[in-house]
Amino acid sequence: MDRKTQIDAFGAIALTGFAFLLAFNQVVIKVTNGGIQPVFFAGLRSAGAVLCVYAYMRWRGIPLQWTKGTKRWGAITGAVFAFEFLCLFIALDLTTVGRSGVIFYSMPLWLAILAHIFVAGDVITPQKAVGLAFALAGVAWAILSRDEGTANIWGDLAALGAALGWAITALLAKASPLSKVRPEMQLMWQIGVSAPVLLVASLFFGDLIRDLAPIHLWGLAFQIVIVVSAGFVFWLWLLSIYPASGVASFSFLSPVLSVAFGWLLLGEEVGPNLIGALMLVAIGILLINRPIKSRKTSA
Repeated sequence: MDRKTQIDAFGAIALTGFAFLLAFNQVVIKVTNGGIQPVFFAGLRSAGAVLCVYAYMRWRGIPLQWTKGTKRWGAITGAVFAFEFLCLFIALDLTTVGRSGVIFYSMPLWLAILAHIFVAGDVITPQKAVGLAFALAGVAWAILSRDEGTANIWGDLAALGAALGWAITALLAKASPLSKVRPEMQLMWQIGVSAPVLLVASLFFGDLIRDLAPIHLWGLAFQIVIVVSAGFVFWLWLLSIYPASGVASFSFLSPVLSVAFGWLLLGEEVGPNLIGALMLVAIGILLINRPIKSRKTSA
């Protein structure tokens, strides 16, 4: 498919579907945590995804090659990837899907700040500054409010750590030498390094297996095959076709859908504070990612 200059009907449907997947993914993680220790679960997911992504690369004829000058950066991004999902899986073990979704999907806020500091030309415009203020207020509101019965400050802070890890991973993919390698190799670095890191780290977080049941094994398989292997590759493919700003603008759907899925599928309480925080984060993300139209001057 040729590169597009704007989001068309197919892109809108695909990106909306991906937002649904990301939100539903949070429910799957929380449910599967009931049978598998969260950090061990994250490590198994990365290990299984290595096999799936490698099989995909062999099928597509994509060589598994280590580009000169990228090994150190690949190891760094893999370590940050491990930190991101260690935090996210623990967050979903301690707090609700809705609260975690609002905080975790504030990632564009932190990415905009990091890009302003480290990426030449990616500055915070007045519009972005307003969006940052909205999103930051929403995240603070979500963390400080305690009206939901299962709210947990440590879970909220873990979700915040996961959002920061996601932003750093995205920055490394964009601004480090890794930007010169294929997306599949970037993903292979992330899951290949994170798998052993997470599996070793899991030894320090208690029993590896909890009350294991078939639904937890299905959740693990869903994570490996659908979310990481197929979903992440599909996301990278969309990013290679459509403008990055247009793709990023759909990210505001994920926290909204996370709250909805948590309420609909898990019966989570959705209080006024969470709704208010969600609205601020969603507005902020929209403003951060909304492209600024240049004014045409008349001759």
